[in-house]
Amino acid sequence: MDAVDRLRARELELRAQLSRLDADDAALRVDRSDATADDEHDPEGSTLSGEWQRVDALRASTRDELAQVATALARVDAGTYGVCERCGREIPAARMEVRPQATMCVACASVG
Repeated sequence: MDAVDRLRARELELRAQLSRLDADDAALRVDRSDATADDEHDPEGSTLSGEWQRVDALRASTRDELAQVATALARVDAGTYGVCERCGREIPAARMEVRPQATMCVACASVG
């Protein structure tokens, strides 16, 4: 499987993960609407607000990675995939294997 195939597979994984996180969020909201106790002061378990924060953070991270993958796939379509957007040199295949959504070579990415 080459880097582009991995990108497409990762896109599908991320979309599925986002759907699961949306379902988790919906379930938490149902739990909250059914709750009669004050879970914020329950020393026995995690709070719903804590769970919401966790789901929100995971969802934001997933959306960020999905955007990076979409950008990489757009670069494939544009014919610029694997070319450093800063210096214009080819990004080494080893880097693209490890990080297929990379937009810069290691040297340029290290500069910041």
